[in-house]
Amino acid sequence: MDFNSFLTSLGTSFVLFVVLMFLFTWLSRRPGNHVLYYPNRILRGMDPYEGLRASRNPFAWIREALVSTEADVIRMSGVDSAVYFVFLTTVLGILVLSGLVLLPVLLPVAATAHGVMKSNDTTSEGSFNDLDKLSMGHVEQRSARLWAFVIATYWVSFVTYCLLWKAYKHVSDLRAAALMSPDVKNEQFAMVVRDIPPAPEGQTIKEQVDSYFRAIYPDTFYRSMVVTDNKQVNKIYEELEGYRKKLARAEAIYAESKATGNPEGTRPTTKTGFLGLIGKKVDAIEYYDEKIKELIPKLVAEQKVTLKDRQQPAAIIFFNNRVTAAAASQSLHDTMVDTWTVSDAPEPHQLLWTNLAKNFYTRRIRQYVIYFIVFLTIFFYMIPIGFISALTTLDNLKKLLPFLKPVVDQATIKTILEAYLPQLALIFFGCCQSSYCSYPRLRALLQRVMHKGLHLESNTLFTTLKRIEKDPNSLVPLLAESLPGSATFFLTFVALKFFVGYGLELSRIVPLIIFHLKKKYLCKTEAEVKEAWAPGDLGYATRIPADMLILTIVICYSVIAPLIIPFGIIYYGLGWLVLRNQVLKVYVPSYESYGRIWPHIYVRIMASLILYQATMLGYFSAKEFIYTPVLIPLIILSFIFVLVCRKKFYRFFQCTALEVASCELKETPNMQVVFRSFIPPSLSSEKADEDQFEDALSHVV
Repeated sequence: MDFNSFLTSLGTSFVLFVVLMFLFTWLSRRPGNHVLYYPNRILRGMDPYEGLRASRNPFAWIREALVSTEADVIRMSGVDSAVYFVFLTTVLGILVLSGLVLLPVLLPVAATAHGVMKSNDTTSEGSFNDLDKLSMGHVEQRSARLWAFVIATYWVSFVTYCLLWKAYKHVSDLRAAALMSPDVKNEQFAMVVRDIPPAPEGQTIKEQVDSYFRAIYPDTFYRSMVVTDNKQVNKIYEELEGYRKKLARAEAIYAESKATGNPEGTRPTTKTGFLGLIGKKVDAIEYYDEKIKELIPKLVAEQKVTLKDRQQPAAIIFFNNRVTAAAASQSLHDTMVDTWTVSDAPEPHQLLWTNLAKNFYTRRIRQYVIYFIVFLTIFFYMIPIGFISALTTLDNLKKLLPFLKPVVDQATIKTILEAYLPQLALIFFGCCQSSYCSYPRLRALLQRVMHKGLHLESNTLFTTLKRIEKDPNSLVPLLAESLPGSATFFLTFVALKFFVGYGLELSRIVPLIIFHLKKKYLCKTEAEVKEAWAPGDLGYATRIPADMLILTIVICYSVIAPLIIPFGIIYYGLGWLVLRNQVLKVYVPSYESYGRIWPHIYVRIMASLILYQATMLGYFSAKEFIYTPVLIPLIILSFIFVLVCRKKFYRFFQCTALEVASCELKETPNMQVVFRSFIPPSLSSEKADEDQFEDALSHVV
């Protein structure tokens, strides 16, 4: 890629972001779009502009994001969202502090060097000469100038250590403050017990569980709820709810027909066959009403059968004291670790009932099987990615399709193709694969494409695979040699990601179009309209891997090609602003883990740092720098840092500290409410009569 292609990619991406930002300003002010741009506030019963100043200034959202506090984020979207912003702030701090030293020091050192570039030293496969002169590859081998890059490697590492330590402590404080809240949280009075041994002769599982925990916790044990196999009852419940929605829709259609000039209206009809497409045509309202009346007694009967005959070796234990619940959930209850295993309870709606009955060894086997499958997926995914990366260079394209040569050689077309062809080909391939995997939503499909981008480095991996097979010890040097050749590709990739990606995130064009199409042609009831604009959560499972990919790219190239650092700063800085707006106004959290996601984020940041250090070790070796071993202690120090942080902080993220749980509540918890919040919807009694739960739910003593 030449310099003009790079500027074309960067400029068009920036213009597109500006257009999307102005579009967001215009669309968000229209009352009909408020449910798309302020759903978090609307669901909380707030006015879209409550506490805000309505303005036509397209940059007003930036001011609102900057003046918001961490307490605002926690109040609107929970602790997990605040922890995500700690991650963004920490990475932004690492890049800013690194850039303050690396840019003014390394760029002059590299630019004034007089080395001769080798093919493997170029940062752009020999075509982006201006950037090559500002990279480490421009420094001659064995040069004393390489000491500046050694010091820079240490600087980036120590900045990361300091900021991660500070962030870990801050997140621990956030978690403690949330768990010490005087508000009643139902999950703090419960724990999950699994691997219950077979009940003694003449005793049910419920009676066994009650007697076991009442003997251990005689003063604080409240009652238990035995886990059941809910497959059949869930099926009936879902069918019943489906007919209720259809009935509400049919009634809405009938009411709408009365308002069109026909006082009597037109009663909707449906067919009794498959999906209402075949079979006898009947009155829809009467048909759905009859189906509901048939299913209600069937559901009640199935509930009784489920609670009596389908009990599983797992239960939820309730205590009337949250200190006891916290202590019990982290204690060893049996001499054998594979029986009576316990853990703290999540929020009621987070429970995966089908997984609770899996025994100790099944869980372990499944865990290792998944690890193996992930390894195979990553390894074999590199093959098509490497193939796509090879095909999307202009030279290879002209060889494969000679008739395109006159077109490709034109200056304007060549600039555009070099700027976007590799990225667009990769995105197209990812979309095809994700579509084959049947992801249910367009957003999930696009996020998976970005998530899979972590394996982009394979564009140079397979060119050296045979050398690795012959000499396994050459892996680190080969990694160091192959990394520089993709620097400008990643510069373009990062720029495309933060301008286009965050522009689409802010403007919400795709959700807006889908919502209005659904509202106009599909939605008939208020519930359907609300479901159409429901925003969902921030999507940590796909968003954080994408952020980690950018971090890995930027930190690995920070010393090799320091010009990538400003792009990383813009990515995380712009992301902080855009997502701050989205968290405060748009996204609604679907769960709350009180910061438990942080240790996973921390480990992955450290993995990126260690990869960076190993890469630099290999690259200095390729430069034949005789003092390369001075970097070895850095890798050792990183592993020590990980170990120290794990020993100091990690335990509190696994379980609740008793000091935290002992804080007083502002009111005495209603244990009946706490208990009923854990009953699955398919087993819940509409009349609040718990006689039907006698077989699986213990009585209060």
